[in-house]
Amino acid sequence: MNDRSHPVLIVGTGRGNEAAILNAALDAFGAEGFNGASMRDVAKRAGTSLSNLYNYFPSKSDLLAEVLRHANDELSARVRRAVADAGDDAAPRLREAVRAYVGFVVDHQLAMTVSTNEVRYLRGESRERLTAARDATQSLVAEIVADGAADGTFATPHPADAARAILSMVGAIAAWYRPDGRLSRGQLAEQHARYALALLEAPLPH
Repeated sequence: MNDRSHPVLIVGTGRGNEAAILNAALDAFGAEGFNGASMRDVAKRAGTSLSNLYNYFPSKSDLLAEVLRHANDELSARVRRAVADAGDDAAPRLREAVRAYVGFVVDHQLAMTVSTNEVRYLRGESRERLTAARDATQSLVAEIVADGAADGTFATPHPADAARAILSMVGAIAAWYRPDGRLSRGQLAEQHARYALALLEAPLPH
């Protein structure tokens, strides 16, 4: 497999070299797009044969669906852990959710980009499953915003719209982030957490 500058997203799956194949597919989709990448290209990047690749995944769509599932699972796990550790108050829960989300985008920029740009190529049941899983992940932020609006922590009169704006803002980082930029990973996460709280008309931490 080719060396990559981003951390490996799919660490292991319990099926031989399936993890290598999925990470190779992520690389291929990131470099060539879904239409431009071929199964032969994925096999070459994974260091396996084309016939072995088809033993694991019968189609390129199956590969894409599995790559995107892993990406959402990792994002969801990070956000859920951060929120669980933040206590009961809406403001710190929102702050940590955003920080965790930004951390995922920075750590797995390629996966976020592929998830955003290539999901349109999924069809049928695969798309429905992924959409449901993504909605569940995004609802973590929406629920925190709704809770904070209900108890007066957040003064915005438009909590649902604000939650969507926060998610869009954080997701867009994948399009412009550069590791050699002026902000560190932590500074970028903190900056966007402050943006989110300001958008919600919440008291900012000192």
